[in-house]
Amino acid sequence: MELAELIGLRPAPGAGLLVALTRRCPLSCAHCSTNSSLATTARPDSRQLLRFVDSFQPTDRPDVVLLTGGEPLLLPRLALRLTRSAQRSGTRVALLSGMFFARQGRVPRPVLATIAALDHFSASLDAHHEREVPRAAVLRALRTVLDAGTPVSVHLTGSGPDDPYLADAVAEIRRTFADRVPMLVNEVRPLGRGARLLPQPPHTHSDLAAPPCAMAAWPTIAFDGTVVACCSQRTIDRRPVPPHLRLGHIADDDWPTIRARSLDSPLLRLVRAIGPRRLHARYAPSPPAEGYCRACHGLGEQPTVTEGATREAAGRVGALLDRLTADEQRAAGPAAFVRRFGCARYADLVTLAPAEAKAGR
Repeated sequence: MELAELIGLRPAPGAGLLVALTRRCPLSCAHCSTNSSLATTARPDSRQLLRFVDSFQPTDRPDVVLLTGGEPLLLPRLALRLTRSAQRSGTRVALLSGMFFARQGRVPRPVLATIAALDHFSASLDAHHEREVPRAAVLRALRTVLDAGTPVSVHLTGSGPDDPYLADAVAEIRRTFADRVPMLVNEVRPLGRGARLLPQPPHTHSDLAAPPCAMAAWPTIAFDGTVVACCSQRTIDRRPVPPHLRLGHIADDDWPTIRARSLDSPLLRLVRAIGPRRLHARYAPSPPAEGYCRACHGLGEQPTVTEGATREAAGRVGALLDRLTADEQRAAGPAAFVRRFGCARYADLVTLAPAEAKAGR
């Protein structure tokens, strides 16, 4: 599975499941959106997580599971068991790592065994990571992963489109791998420890033209096992979770139940189709809260919004609207998705792929 296909599925409701496998991480990057460290021990219960993934069925499963953290490869055996369980139902599995193990100059056997079983492996790289894991070590480890037969990509993060770090890193990765390794380039967000670097959001959605929210397409298993409707770190960390964004818990629910709640919710359908600010303005008498995510979090506190969404988006009409919105975004392609949610200047790098992948082999 190449990165472009993974990103191409991102707007499709229920096409994926994000799993925050652990909040622990041996790195202490200054921009970390999750506030991860070795001192943080929050993680979903392993048995509950395995049971949840075992509930995937060939006729009712996510197309892809993305294992994240923290650092998911601190738990390589659990990641491997989850991967094999998901793949038995036909689900593909990707994993995003901070590459802590590359400092050893080799890929440890348990880590390599897990990576080799994946359908896609992504490495995080940025100036903050490089202070703890040298870029050269990361690139050597990625060569080992490629030799093991697993498709790879690099998730780069910089301060903005003009960041010289991004230009330098992109050039070296393209040169080293001859454009065989795609890249997803993002900008630092004011979340977690990153809030100290960017006290004010670099982008705001203060008008009613703010776009629909594709982040509400894939359910996310948070660090405490709660399943939330979107991958926004503000939602993952918020307790209590706003009721319309809480889909359940892995201790109590299985995948078919979670998927149905996400797809059938009139509020979530309209968040995905027109965005929370426009939804709020359509039905609520007061203006929405400042900020895109804050506006979404407040929707459940507005009875008129819930009532209006139910009238407009329940039943087949709402399901059709949801599907058409997703189809339109998918038709625009993965680079268009990255232009909206990542670093627009480098969006086309998401489509880099080995020649055999481009040829369809």
